Amino acid sequence: MDIQDFRKDFLEEIKATAATAGEGSTSAFVNIFTNYLINAEVLPDFSYAFYTGSGKNNRLLRADGYFLDEFDYTFNLLIADYYGDEKDEILTRTDATQLFDKLMYFIEESYGTTLIKAIEPSRPAADMVEMLRYSKMQISKFRLFLITDRFMSGRISTLEPRIYNNIPVECQIWDIERLYRVCCSELGRQEIEIDFKAYTPKGIPCLQVSNTDSDEYQSLLCVIPGVTLADIYDSYGSLLLEGNVRSFLSTKVAVNKKIRETIMKYPDKFFAYNNGISATAMDVVIANSEEGQFVTYAKDFQIINGGQTTASLSNARHKDKADLSKIFVQMKLTKIDADPEKATGLIRNISKSSNSQNKVSEADFFSTHPFHVRMEQISRRLYAPAVGGVQYNTKWFYERARGQYLQQQMRMTKNEKAKFVAQNPKKQVITKTDLAKVRNSWDGLPHIVSRGAQTNFMKFAEIIDEAWTKSDNIFNDLYFKESVALIELFAHTEDIVTHQTWYEKGYRANIVTYSIALFHEVLQKQYPDHDLDLLMIWNRQEVPELVTNELAKITKQVFDVITDPNRETINVTQWCKRDSCWKRLQTCEIVLNNDIQKLLISVSEKKTVDRDAKKKQKFISDVEAQVKVLEYGAGFWIQVNSFSQNKCLGSPDLMAALKCAMQMPSKLPNTYQSIKLLELLEMAESEGFKSR
Repeated sequence: MDIQDFRKDFLEEIKATAATAGEGSTSAFVNIFTNYLINAEVLPDFSYAFYTGSGKNNRLLRADGYFLDEFDYTFNLLIADYYGDEKDEILTRTDATQLFDKLMYFIEESYGTTLIKAIEPSRPAADMVEMLRYSKMQISKFRLFLITDRFMSGRISTLEPRIYNNIPVECQIWDIERLYRVCCSELGRQEIEIDFKAYTPKGIPCLQVSNTDSDEYQSLLCVIPGVTLADIYDSYGSLLLEGNVRSFLSTKVAVNKKIRETIMKYPDKFFAYNNGISATAMDVVIANSEEGQFVTYAKDFQIINGGQTTASLSNARHKDKADLSKIFVQMKLTKIDADPEKATGLIRNISKSSNSQNKVSEADFFSTHPFHVRMEQISRRLYAPAVGGVQYNTKWFYERARGQYLQQQMRMTKNEKAKFVAQNPKKQVITKTDLAKVRNSWDGLPHIVSRGAQTNFMKFAEIIDEAWTKSDNIFNDLYFKESVALIELFAHTEDIVTHQTWYEKGYRANIVTYSIALFHEVLQKQYPDHDLDLLMIWNRQEVPELVTNELAKITKQVFDVITDPNRETINVTQWCKRDSCWKRLQTCEIVLNNDIQKLLISVSEKKTVDRDAKKKQKFISDVEAQVKVLEYGAGFWIQVNSFSQNKCLGSPDLMAALKCAMQMPSKLPNTYQSIKLLELLEMAESEGFKSR
């Protein structure tokens, strides 16, 4: 897929979304574009809030949405430039400057009294202004995004930095080509390339660890000046921090206070008191000089431990005017294999093992987690029923890693791509954050879902990781089918809300997650021995009219509660993040139509279906284990046997299984033995086993 194909598909997706959702093309453009940016971790999250008008001296104002990153208090504001023409339109420097001016004027007017009075309080734009005003003393940086379906002029190489009330303002242009590069990169996110010599003349002094002979990685011990680390963070912000780590650390506010105290009171002792940072890079350039070795360049530089240290240095310099000249930070830099699959697994293990202020849990949930692998495997073999007169079955494509759907089409011919897209329609792509959103909504966590994609995903990760540890067989074909049903239910509820007369183009995401959660809550209260038959939705590939009618009533009640003038906080978006908001909604008196019983399944029947699905999954897992053992080959298991004996690993049963595996193919381990062999292999690898 080249950029022209990508742009054509992108514009078609906007037109189709606008037509089916009943919203304007620009609104569809903003929502689709920002979803790409969220998945690529360019934006942590996003709230759509359109405003256009004029201010002092008839200056034009405009904003299309915002997000306050509470990790480092960067306020992200976005403006859209949508043409919708398939011709190659060019965004000039003059165009870009005028659009960014509108955002800057919007910020200025927000801090006055005229604009806040002019906007209807129930509109999302009022929340955007209120958030700007409420966070005024905390904001460390403004990041302005200009998103466009045009191509950026080659003359816009750099944009002059701006400043507002001594707060730095960064301007980013995301044209269609930049979006294409991120979506179609193997990493599925923006790569950060750092020239360390731009920050410090010689680069970062380092020492290569000599006892690493692995092709997968190279380790370096570095000392990075605090000023340099803060400068780099000012340039790239939380993009430097691996997404899941950023979400995990953002809840640990107490650590910031300790780090800040060291910065302010004991800067010369920072190196001794602080645990430093751990970082990874796909490529590293090292320069040799008489004074030693220096890292001069790093490609795809990511801080995977020590995010609080990094952000605290930047914040202390801006907020407290701290002198960082005496501060130095130890950094363990790991150059990793460029292969995305190997890199992801290694990063995951480094994150779990690194000794930093906040140890990241097992539930960091990288794409190599076995849960994601299984969901991917199921999605590739399971066909959904054909509906609507279509004469072929389709699949729901699960993206275990970011950008898989587009990357899989990159090397296809035109005919191959047409066949692939027909079998895997774009509207049936499931991302990890999609799955987390619908599952947590159904499980009664709408206030968590409302806190943003990353926070919600981390909660989902914890739930799944704990359940997987107890029994992975519950994650089977049935679980996948029910998840698809919930995704359809979620999308259908979005459509219901969009077409309601009371809907005012705001808070749809909050209304939908709360409506799904409340519907399930009421259903379980009214029919405690039953639940909605999600498999029925999978089989129909559509939501029954009875459910539609109930959701139409519930969505209105949800809207009334979250926009109630007597709510706990003025900002509706912030109100929806509170547990008390969910508790208030749970007190709503709702009675479902008795006809809904036709769509329910009894608890006893559901247990039988679940039990059968677990048995089937256990059989599949057993077969997969046996196949994996066979694929390793007898020679491999001979090495495992030798290592295990030296380390005194294993039991008599395992030794018997190993003996069998070493005689393959004349003898074959059974499924039980295969599972035990894989457990032994995992144990051996934790002890240092490597296949020669």
